Amino acid sequence: MKIAYSAASPYVRKVMACAIARGLDSKIERWTVGTTDPALLAFNPLSKVPSFITDDGLTLFDSPVICEYLDSVGSAPKLFPATGPARWNALRQQALGDGIMDASQPRRREIALPQDDGRKAYIDLQRGKVIRAIDALEKEAASFGNLATIGEITVGCALGYLDFRFANEPWRPGHPQLEAWYAKAVKLPPLAETMPKG
Repeated sequence: MKIAYSAASPYVRKVMACAIARGLDSKIERWTVGTTDPALLAFNPLSKVPSFITDDGLTLFDSPVICEYLDSVGSAPKLFPATGPARWNALRQQALGDGIMDASQPRRREIALPQDDGRKAYIDLQRGKVIRAIDALEKEAASFGNLATIGEITVGCALGYLDFRFANEPWRPGHPQLEAWYAKAVKLPPLAETMPKG
């Protein structure tokens, strides 16, 4: 197995955290590549990381797809619950975590550009999404476990990305349950071994 890799990408972190939780990380070759590299474009028309090649040569991209593939390999406890409420809850939490990352990455790029009213409105819109998602997660954080589901892993990666790129906008104030859960979760191997760099 091989992954197109960036140590700063929260989506790559999510995939590698799943791989660690499933005991597969040592079986995955990391290929550090830029998103403008023609070699990446050759197997992912979207030219994005993470991109993943299975041992059978199948190319997968987008972190939810790659994580679900990893959940199908090996015999470790599943991160994606089977059918029923637990599955929908984990997938909903994954969507909240992905949504935080989806709103944060473009906002980071926009902040670095010259500001006008349109850009400021866009930045504020994306920041509002993050704030609302954090508020929603606070309401359920007391029920979170030890990174046992795709939802918890994704939320952990999203919070880590906020610490990494938006330390000047702390998410912890007013969110004591989420803060307490994250303080424990970040010490577990899937998050501890994938801290972002760059």
